[in-house]
Amino acid sequence: MNLTDLKEFLDEKVVLYNRPDFILTDPIQIPHYFTLKEDIEISAFLTATIAWGNRKMIINNARKLMQLMDDAPYDFILNHAESDLERFNGFVHRTFNADDLRFFITSIKNIYLNHQGMETVFQKYLTETSTQLAIHEFKKLFFSLEHPKRTEKHVGDPNKGSAAKRLNMMLRWLVRSNHTGVDFGIWKSIPTSALSCPLDVHSGNVARKLGLLTRKQNDAKALAELDISLRKLDPIDPVKYDFALFGLGAFENF
Repeated sequence: MNLTDLKEFLDEKVVLYNRPDFILTDPIQIPHYFTLKEDIEISAFLTATIAWGNRKMIINNARKLMQLMDDAPYDFILNHAESDLERFNGFVHRTFNADDLRFFITSIKNIYLNHQGMETVFQKYLTETSTQLAIHEFKKLFFSLEHPKRTEKHVGDPNKGSAAKRLNMMLRWLVRSNHTGVDFGIWKSIPTSALSCPLDVHSGNVARKLGLLTRKQNDAKALAELDISLRKLDPIDPVKYDFALFGLGAFENF
C-alpha cells in the first residue's frame, strides 16, 4: 500500500472511530462527566494513570475514584483535610493502590498551588515538535515531593525508554479539538502537531502490519519512529491516527 492509499485508508478509519460512540467503551468517558477545566484535566490524568488492563475495570475504578472525591476532583484536591485521605483506604487498580493515590493527590495539589496547574507545566517544557521532554519534566516535578519510591512506576518517562502511553493519551484527550465531541481541546497552548500516539499493544501491532513501525518493542524509540511515520500522513494532527490504529486492533482484529 503506497502512502496515498495508506492515508486514505487510515483517514476513513479515523472518521469511523473519532465520534461520540467511541466514548461509550473508552476511559475518556470519565472526564466527560465534568465541565470545569480543572476537573476535566485532573480526572483525565487520574483516569489515564490507571488505564491499563481490562477496559471495563478501568472505567469502573476511575468512576469510583471520582466518587471518592465527591465528583469534584479539583475542589477536593485543593481543600481536603488530611483525614479525608482515609477514604481511599482499600482503593486498588492492579498495582496502583491507596498509598500511590494519596501521593498523587498531594502532588497534584502542589502543581496547582505552586506551579499554575498542569497545562502550564507541560507548556513550559514543550518543544516545537514534541511533548516528550515536557512529559519527562512533568514527572520530575511531580515526584519532587517526598514520595514512596514504588509510586514512580505509575508515571512514564521517555528519557528512561518509556513510550509514556498513558500521558500521551491524556495529552491527546486535552489538546485535540473537540469538534467531534470525543477529545476536549481545552489545552490551547499546546499544538496538536507536537503530540505523540499513545502506543500500546493494539496500535503498535497495527502500525507494524501497515509498515508504519518496524521496532518490535513498544518503547520510546518505537514511539519516535511512529511519530515520523504519522507526521508524513498528517503533520498538523498526527495523533488523530490513534483512533484508526487502536480501532483496527481492538475492534476489527486487524
